[in-house]
Amino acid sequence: MTIQCFPLGHRVDATSYDEAVGTILGWAQRGESRYVVAAPVASLMEAYDSSEFRDVLAHSDLTTPDGMPVVWALRLLGAPHASRVYGPNLTLALIAAAERETVPFGFYGSSETAIRRIRDFVSRKHPEARLVYAISPPFRAATPVEDARFVEQINSSGTRILFVGTGSPRQELWMRAHRGSVRAVMVGVGAAFDYIAGLKKQAPEWMQNRGLEWLFRLAQEPRRLLVRNLKHNPRYAVLVALQVLGLRSFDNCPGLRT
Repeated sequence: MTIQCFPLGHRVDATSYDEAVGTILGWAQRGESRYVVAAPVASLMEAYDSSEFRDVLAHSDLTTPDGMPVVWALRLLGAPHASRVYGPNLTLALIAAAERETVPFGFYGSSETAIRRIRDFVSRKHPEARLVYAISPPFRAATPVEDARFVEQINSSGTRILFVGTGSPRQELWMRAHRGSVRAVMVGVGAAFDYIAGLKKQAPEWMQNRGLEWLFRLAQEPRRLLVRNLKHNPRYAVLVALQVLGLRSFDNCPGLRT
Protein backbone atom coordinates (compact mmCIF):
# COMPACT_ATOMS: atom_id res chain seq x y z
CA MET A 1 0.00 0.00 0.00
CA THR A 2 1.37 3.42 -0.94
CA ILE A 3 0.51 6.71 0.67
CA GLN A 4 -0.80 9.00 -2.04
CA CYS A 5 -1.63 12.32 -0.43
CA PHE A 6 -1.29 14.63 2.54
CA PRO A 7 -4.43 16.76 2.91
CA LEU A 8 -3.51 19.56 5.35
CA GLY A 9 -0.19 17.75 5.76
CA HIS A 10 -1.73 14.64 7.33
CA ARG A 11 -1.13 11.20 5.89
CA VAL A 12 -4.27 9.55 4.50
CA ASP A 13 -4.29 6.25 2.62
CA ALA A 14 -5.96 6.18 -0.78
CA THR A 15 -7.25 2.67 -0.23
CA SER A 16 -10.36 0.54 -0.81
CA TYR A 17 -12.53 -1.71 1.33
CA ASP A 18 -10.94 -4.86 -0.11
CA GLU A 19 -7.43 -3.56 0.36
CA ALA A 20 -8.08 -2.29 3.89
CA VAL A 21 -9.78 -5.53 4.96
CA GLY A 22 -6.95 -7.63 3.52
CA THR A 23 -4.31 -5.53 5.25
CA ILE A 24 -6.07 -5.59 8.62
CA LEU A 25 -6.73 -9.35 8.41
CA GLY A 26 -3.09 -10.00 7.65
CA TRP A 27 -1.96 -8.03 10.70
CA ALA A 28 -4.58 -9.75 12.85
CA GLN A 29 -3.60 -13.24 11.73
CA ARG A 30 0.00 -12.48 12.63
CA GLY A 31 -1.06 -11.21 16.06
CA GLU A 32 0.34 -7.72 15.51
CA SER A 33 -0.52 -4.69 17.63
CA ARG A 34 -1.64 -1.96 15.21
CA TYR A 35 -4.26 0.75 14.99
CA VAL A 36 -6.48 2.07 12.21
CA VAL A 37 -8.11 5.49 12.00
CA ALA A 38 -11.18 6.23 9.87
CA ALA A 39 -10.67 9.94 9.28
CA PRO A 40 -13.47 12.37 8.39
CA VAL A 41 -12.98 16.14 8.16
CA ALA A 42 -13.25 16.46 11.94
CA SER A 43 -10.22 14.21 12.45
CA LEU A 44 -8.05 16.14 10.00
CA MET A 45 -9.02 19.42 11.61
CA GLU A 46 -8.46 18.02 15.10
CA ALA A 47 -4.95 17.11 13.97
CA TYR A 48 -4.52 20.57 12.44
CA ASP A 49 -5.39 22.15 15.80
CA SER A 50 -3.76 19.66 18.18
CA SER A 51 -0.18 18.42 18.18
CA GLU A 52 -1.27 15.45 20.30
CA PHE A 53 -3.82 14.34 17.72
CA ARG A 54 -1.39 15.10 14.90
CA ASP A 55 0.89 12.53 16.52
CA VAL A 56 -1.98 10.02 16.47
CA LEU A 57 -2.43 10.37 12.70
CA ALA A 58 1.31 10.39 12.07
CA HIS A 59 1.73 7.01 13.77
CA SER A 60 -1.44 5.25 12.63
CA ASP A 61 -0.84 2.08 10.66
CA LEU A 62 -3.72 2.82 8.32
CA THR A 63 -5.78 6.00 7.94
CA THR A 64 -8.81 5.69 5.69
CA PRO A 65 -10.79 8.54 4.07
CA ASP A 66 -14.01 8.30 6.07
CA GLY A 67 -15.93 11.14 4.39
CA MET A 68 -16.41 12.37 0.84
CA PRO A 69 -14.78 15.76 1.51
CA VAL A 70 -11.61 13.85 2.43
CA VAL A 71 -11.93 11.72 -0.71
CA TRP A 72 -12.30 14.86 -2.84
CA ALA A 73 -9.17 16.31 -1.27
CA LEU A 74 -7.23 13.12 -2.06
CA ARG A 75 -8.38 13.25 -5.68
CA LEU A 76 -7.41 16.89 -6.05
CA LEU A 77 -4.02 16.23 -4.48
CA GLY A 78 -2.99 13.37 -6.74
CA ALA A 79 -5.05 10.23 -6.07
CA PRO A 80 -7.75 10.40 -8.77
CA HIS A 81 -9.14 6.95 -7.99
CA ALA A 82 -9.46 7.48 -4.23
CA SER A 83 -12.70 6.16 -2.75
CA ARG A 84 -14.41 6.38 0.60
CA VAL A 85 -13.63 3.74 3.24
CA TYR A 86 -16.29 4.51 5.82
CA GLY A 87 -15.89 3.25 9.38
CA PRO A 88 -19.34 1.59 9.76
CA ASN A 89 -19.09 -0.18 6.39
CA LEU A 90 -15.50 -1.21 7.10
CA THR A 91 -16.72 -2.70 10.39
CA LEU A 92 -19.32 -4.84 8.64
CA ALA A 93 -16.81 -5.94 6.00
CA LEU A 94 -14.29 -6.90 8.67
CA ILE A 95 -16.86 -8.90 10.65
CA ALA A 96 -17.76 -10.89 7.53
CA ALA A 97 -14.10 -11.46 6.67
CA ALA A 98 -13.25 -12.42 10.25
CA GLU A 99 -16.05 -14.99 10.18
CA ARG A 100 -14.69 -16.51 6.95
CA GLU A 101 -11.14 -16.64 8.26
CA THR A 102 -12.08 -17.60 11.86
CA VAL A 103 -10.31 -14.55 13.25
CA PRO A 104 -11.51 -13.68 16.79
CA PHE A 105 -12.67 -10.10 17.29
CA GLY A 106 -14.13 -7.86 19.97
CA PHE A 107 -15.86 -4.55 20.69
CA TYR A 108 -14.74 -1.88 23.16
CA GLY A 109 -17.00 1.15 23.60
CA SER A 110 -20.48 2.67 23.45
CA SER A 111 -23.28 1.75 25.87
CA GLU A 112 -24.38 -1.49 27.48
CA THR A 113 -27.49 -1.41 25.28
CA ALA A 114 -25.41 -1.06 22.13
CA ILE A 115 -23.07 -3.89 23.16
CA ARG A 116 -26.01 -6.19 23.87
CA ARG A 117 -27.58 -5.41 20.49
CA ILE A 118 -24.27 -5.86 18.69
CA ARG A 119 -23.91 -9.32 20.24
CA ASP A 120 -27.41 -10.14 18.99
CA PHE A 121 -26.60 -8.80 15.51
CA VAL A 122 -23.43 -10.88 15.20
CA SER A 123 -25.21 -13.98 16.50
CA ARG A 124 -28.00 -13.60 13.92
CA LYS A 125 -26.06 -12.43 10.88
CA HIS A 126 -22.73 -14.17 11.43
CA PRO A 127 -23.40 -17.32 13.47
CA GLU A 128 -19.93 -18.76 12.82
CA ALA A 129 -18.11 -15.57 13.80
CA ARG A 130 -15.81 -15.65 16.83
CA LEU A 131 -16.97 -12.65 18.86
CA VAL A 132 -14.86 -13.24 21.97
CA TYR A 133 -14.98 -9.88 23.76
CA ALA A 134 -17.46 -7.02 24.08
CA ILE A 135 -17.59 -4.40 26.80
CA SER A 136 -18.87 -0.89 27.43
CA PRO A 137 -16.12 0.89 29.41
CA PRO A 138 -16.89 3.88 31.67
CA PHE A 139 -17.75 7.10 29.85
CA ARG A 140 -15.23 8.82 32.10
CA ALA A 141 -11.53 8.11 31.73
CA ALA A 142 -10.66 4.68 33.10
CA THR A 143 -8.40 4.59 36.15
CA PRO A 144 -4.97 2.97 35.69
CA VAL A 145 -6.23 -0.12 37.52
CA GLU A 146 -9.35 -0.33 35.33
CA ASP A 147 -7.33 0.23 32.18
CA ALA A 148 -4.87 -2.52 33.07
CA ARG A 149 -7.79 -4.86 33.70
CA PHE A 150 -9.36 -4.07 30.32
CA VAL A 151 -6.07 -4.69 28.54
CA GLU A 152 -5.66 -8.01 30.34
CA GLN A 153 -9.22 -9.01 29.42
CA ILE A 154 -8.74 -8.11 25.77
CA ASN A 155 -5.47 -9.99 25.48
CA SER A 156 -6.61 -13.06 27.40
CA SER A 157 -9.77 -13.30 25.26
CA GLY A 158 -7.66 -13.90 22.16
CA THR A 159 -9.12 -10.89 20.34
CA ARG A 160 -7.19 -10.13 17.16
CA ILE A 161 -9.37 -7.31 15.78
CA LEU A 162 -10.72 -4.86 18.35
CA PHE A 163 -13.36 -2.37 17.22
CA VAL A 164 -13.05 0.76 19.36
CA GLY A 165 -16.05 3.05 19.59
CA THR A 166 -15.63 5.56 22.40
CA GLY A 167 -15.99 8.66 20.22
CA SER A 168 -13.42 10.84 18.54
CA PRO A 169 -10.82 12.01 19.50
CA ARG A 170 -10.95 9.84 22.61
CA GLN A 171 -10.86 6.52 20.75
CA GLU A 172 -7.88 7.50 18.59
CA LEU A 173 -5.92 8.73 21.59
CA TRP A 174 -6.72 5.46 23.39
CA MET A 175 -5.51 3.37 20.46
CA ARG A 176 -2.29 5.36 20.18
CA ALA A 177 -1.63 4.89 23.90
CA HIS A 178 -2.30 1.14 23.72
CA ARG A 179 -0.36 0.26 20.60
CA GLY A 180 2.04 -2.39 21.84
CA SER A 181 0.09 -3.37 24.96
CA VAL A 182 -3.14 -4.50 23.25
CA ARG A 183 -2.24 -7.53 21.14
CA ALA A 184 -4.77 -6.82 18.41
CA VAL A 185 -5.46 -4.54 15.47
CA MET A 186 -7.48 -1.70 16.97
CA VAL A 187 -9.95 -0.12 14.54
CA GLY A 188 -11.52 3.17 15.59
CA VAL A 189 -15.04 3.24 14.18
CA GLY A 190 -16.97 5.63 16.43
CA ALA A 191 -20.68 5.73 15.62
CA ALA A 192 -20.56 2.32 13.92
CA PHE A 193 -21.50 0.76 17.26
CA ASP A 194 -24.77 2.68 17.44
CA TYR A 195 -25.54 2.14 13.75
CA ILE A 196 -25.06 -1.63 14.00
CA ALA A 197 -27.10 -1.66 17.21
CA GLY A 198 -29.91 0.25 15.51
CA LEU A 199 -29.70 3.12 18.00
CA LYS A 200 -28.95 5.74 15.35
CA LYS A 201 -29.91 6.14 11.71
CA GLN A 202 -27.35 6.62 8.96
CA ALA A 203 -27.70 9.29 6.32
CA PRO A 204 -29.28 8.16 3.03
CA GLU A 205 -26.72 7.01 0.49
CA TRP A 206 -27.37 9.97 -1.79
CA MET A 207 -26.46 12.36 1.03
CA GLN A 208 -23.33 10.39 1.86
CA ASN A 209 -22.22 10.40 -1.79
CA ARG A 210 -22.68 14.17 -2.01
CA GLY A 211 -20.76 14.93 1.15
CA LEU A 212 -23.91 15.93 3.04
CA GLU A 213 -23.78 13.35 5.80
CA TRP A 214 -22.69 16.05 8.23
CA LEU A 215 -26.00 17.84 7.62
CA PHE A 216 -28.02 14.69 8.36
CA ARG A 217 -26.10 14.03 11.56
CA LEU A 218 -26.37 17.69 12.57
CA ALA A 219 -30.16 17.45 12.31
CA GLN A 220 -30.06 14.41 14.61
CA GLU A 221 -27.63 15.83 17.18
CA PRO A 222 -27.62 19.64 16.82
CA ARG A 223 -26.43 20.43 20.34
CA ARG A 224 -23.42 18.13 20.08
CA LEU A 225 -22.39 18.78 16.48
CA LEU A 226 -23.27 22.41 15.69
CA VAL A 227 -20.21 24.02 17.22
CA ARG A 228 -17.88 21.33 15.83
CA ASN A 229 -19.21 21.71 12.29
CA LEU A 230 -19.08 25.50 12.40
CA LYS A 231 -15.52 25.32 13.69
CA HIS A 232 -14.16 22.69 11.32
CA ASN A 233 -16.00 22.60 7.98
CA PRO A 234 -15.43 26.14 6.63
CA ARG A 235 -11.77 26.14 7.66
CA TYR A 236 -11.23 22.73 6.08
CA ALA A 237 -12.68 23.89 2.75
CA VAL A 238 -10.51 27.02 2.72
CA LEU A 239 -7.32 25.23 3.75
CA VAL A 240 -7.72 22.44 1.18
CA ALA A 241 -8.43 25.01 -1.54
CA LEU A 242 -5.28 26.93 -0.61
CA GLN A 243 -3.26 23.71 -0.62
CA VAL A 244 -4.61 22.59 -4.01
CA LEU A 245 -3.91 26.02 -5.52
CA GLY A 246 -0.36 25.95 -4.16
CA LEU A 247 -0.96 28.98 -1.95
CA ARG A 248 -0.41 27.10 1.30
CA SER A 249 1.98 24.29 2.17
CA PHE A 250 2.16 22.22 5.33
CA ASP A 251 5.38 21.19 7.01
CA ASN A 252 4.04 18.51 9.34
CA CYS A 253 4.05 15.62 6.86
CA PRO A 254 5.45 12.56 8.67
CA GLY A 255 6.85 11.02 5.48
CA LEU A 256 5.88 8.33 3.00
CA ARG A 257 5.22 4.71 3.87
CA THR A 258 5.06 1.68 1.63
